[in-house]
Amino acid sequence: MFLYVNGEIVKTENARISPFDHGFLYGMGLFETFRIYDGHPFLLDDHLMRLEVGLKELQINFPVNRSELIAITEEVLKANGMLNAYVRLNVSAGNGEVGLPSTSYQTPSIILFMKEVPTTPKEKQAMLLKTIRNTPEGEFRLKSHHFLNNIYAKRELGNNPHFEGIFQTKEGYLAEGITSNLFWVKDNKLFTPSLQTGILNGVTRAFVIKLAEAIGIEVVEGFFQAKELEMCTEAFITNSIQEIVPLHKIIDVGKPGQSGQITKQFQQLYSNYRTSLWSRNELTKGIT
Repeated sequence: MFLYVNGEIVKTENARISPFDHGFLYGMGLFETFRIYDGHPFLLDDHLMRLEVGLKELQINFPVNRSELIAITEEVLKANGMLNAYVRLNVSAGNGEVGLPSTSYQTPSIILFMKEVPTTPKEKQAMLLKTIRNTPEGEFRLKSHHFLNNIYAKRELGNNPHFEGIFQTKEGYLAEGITSNLFWVKDNKLFTPSLQTGILNGVTRAFVIKLAEAIGIEVVEGFFQAKELEMCTEAFITNSIQEIVPLHKIIDVGKPGQSGQITKQFQQLYSNYRTSLWSRNELTKGIT
């Protein structure tokens, strides 16, 4: 496989970063994962917006603009002979002195690689985790290199792809999945934990909320306990690689899973836009 590393397209075995990169030494780095559908990077502008906000927070300069990134992505796609792909864009702080930094980073390391899209189960079972969702390091959660909390949770859950672990906060509120955001339906309303619980502002999460608004489904973001999730009529999880995955069981309570009517509606709408949209803001009300 070929990937992009700091201005060059190289084979995987030839990719190198410095041991003095602060992304390696101190976790000072962010990443985005997105999918390519028939050559189109779905919701790329939304991913870039989140990345730029995070880099500003970490005081890391991002010296690649939108058109340059699109060109890089197309070049790596061509090098790998792919039209559909899982893509990871990684921006780490770059080289620095050993010691905690107090200044900004001007020359980050930029890596973009891709692989075949993994097979996703058509539906999953949700399990509540004993591992508590940690609080963000700053004012809001970044999609950063700090993934130890998620790794602890994954070790608790195990490697069964048909399960997703659901974090709760230390106060006992529902948060998010190990690699996903959480939604459920009750009384024809769509519920999801608030960003104020400390969850990641997922790009697919935001897109689903925009879809709901466009088709007239009320969205309720808030602080919820597990019993409210168990009482739902249907539920699903989201991320940019797996898209929208229905839940057929929550703890020991059976749910409709892939036969859930509202879940199926969101899945169909999602599939309608995968090869065309650059941002959720392109959606308009009244879509069908």
